[in-house]
Amino acid sequence: MSKILIIEDEATLRETLALNLRNEGHETLSAETGPAGLHLARAEAPDLVILDLMLPELDGLSVCRMLRRDSDVPIIMLTARGTEMDRITGLETGADDYVVKPFSLGELLARVRANLRRAQSETTRARAARLQAADLSLDLLTRKAVLGEQELKLTHLEFELLAELMRNQGAVLSRDLLLNRVWGYDYVGGSHTVDVHIRWLREKIESDPSAPKRITTVRGVGYRFEGE
Repeated sequence: MSKILIIEDEATLRETLALNLRNEGHETLSAETGPAGLHLARAEAPDLVILDLMLPELDGLSVCRMLRRDSDVPIIMLTARGTEMDRITGLETGADDYVVKPFSLGELLARVRANLRRAQSETTRARAARLQAADLSLDLLTRKAVLGEQELKLTHLEFELLAELMRNQGAVLSRDLLLNRVWGYDYVGGSHTVDVHIRWLREKIESDPSAPKRITTVRGVGYRFEGE
């Protein structure tokens, strides 16, 4: 079930949309002014927003801009103005979709479903591109490493080495395996390179690098990421 916020000043349309969305299994929130809609969006974190362009107190374009400052929630904009320039303005302001009044209820519900599917798919991809262990996280798309609230400054090889260890949390990875996966099969240096980079990593992610708890050594074999 998704939570959908409807920001629409026309009461009949607002109630009709809410009823039909609830019939499809969604939870709905409603607001009839721009400020009220912004308040609900920030307080309730909806999964999708249906936003009328012409609103009292604060117009839909302004609401859309404000939502986009701190949220990537899907926004479907409703308007009676359907010129190409109006649609371009709405989309460039941050709307994901644009529906011109009068519209078919079935079409709007289909657009709601499509935008929710797309958002859920993007969320799934983002999670797949993220490695997390306690307060340590790696974003494989942005190549950002964060420990607690502090961003780590990792070299390319340090990032790749840590990612390989985190992907295989709990497993012992030999030096040769790490060398092949991180440096490549054609690397001509020795496995001592792995030890050096492990030491550098420990200095950045361990509270006490001399007594590591996250990356432990398995004597005679290699290293294991414990995740603590």
